[in-house]
Amino acid sequence: MPVQKFRSIEEMSRAPVPVRDGDCFERFVRHCARLLRLMPRHYPRGVFRFRTIEEAQAARRNASRPDSA
Repeated sequence: MPVQKFRSIEEMSRAPVPVRDGDCFERFVRHCARLLRLMPRHYPRGVFRFRTIEEAQAARRNASRPDSA
């Protein structure tokens, strides 16, 4: 795949998106890896005990939000 160079954001958005004629699943995995590099999930450190399953599920939902870190 050739390297593309741009002088501005406008040039970048006008450029055609290179698409490989290959396995779509491989492309999906690459996009997922890129997403995880851009916005990794942050988990709280430590071991937690909960009295109910509802408490544990609420803590899991809150821990997966980016603003909770």
